Amino acid sequence: MPSLWCAQNNDAYMSATRGSCMRTMMELDQSSSNFRQFGSEQSLLSKPDGSSTFVQGDTSILAGVYGPAEVKVSKEIYDRATVEVLIQPKMGLPGVRERAREQCVRETCEAALLLTLHPRSSVTVILQVIHDDGSLLSCCLNAACMALMDAGLPMSHLFCSVTCAISKEGQIITDPTARQEKESRALLTFAIDSAEFSVLMSSTTGSFSVQELQQCIAISQKASEQIFQFYRDSVKRRYSKII
Repeated sequence: MPSLWCAQNNDAYMSATRGSCMRTMMELDQSSSNFRQFGSEQSLLSKPDGSSTFVQGDTSILAGVYGPAEVKVSKEIYDRATVEVLIQPKMGLPGVRERAREQCVRETCEAALLLTLHPRSSVTVILQVIHDDGSLLSCCLNAACMALMDAGLPMSHLFCSVTCAISKEGQIITDPTARQEKESRALLTFAIDSAEFSVLMSSTTGSFSVQELQQCIAISQKASEQIFQFYRDSVKRRYSKII
């Protein structure tokens, strides 16, 4: 089973490793933070309050956001909105893997959204897998952020996600394909915020050392700048056409 870790509940760990990560980042000017080609389009669907598609190479996700809307009494929280995330696979019914990814996306969205502004309501994020060619969780998180932006929901910061694969030879590969994931000995996915580039969420599988973990965090933080710049360029292109 993949391990899930939320940085909000591990401040002590982050403060202990932040110095090591920053030192590692100084050595990553020539790192292999090469992404496949990005693509995104917002407001594709008419019924959701916000929607987007996000493409990383051949991995493609369609996202829809509904809310704030009425929530079931059993799920109602008196002082903030309830966040629900549903991931639909390309074929078949959702399984254990989808449930684990839903938890990652939900906790990341909860960390970014200003939920106290909409108590006793619900925000639902639905993610449809169009095609999976690696880095699926990262693509889901990036699609979710673009859809939340399109819905106009208040957020304290944006977020993006980077996946790192560690090969059997110890090489760190960012945005791996499905084949590279299969051949790797470890897979690490991080959600990064746009304000301080801190880690909001981490999901890992496989075996790796503490040093490799620190290197992957540093690479993801540095590589996230490219994704946030893509967000800005994408929104700028969209609204420049309207204006």
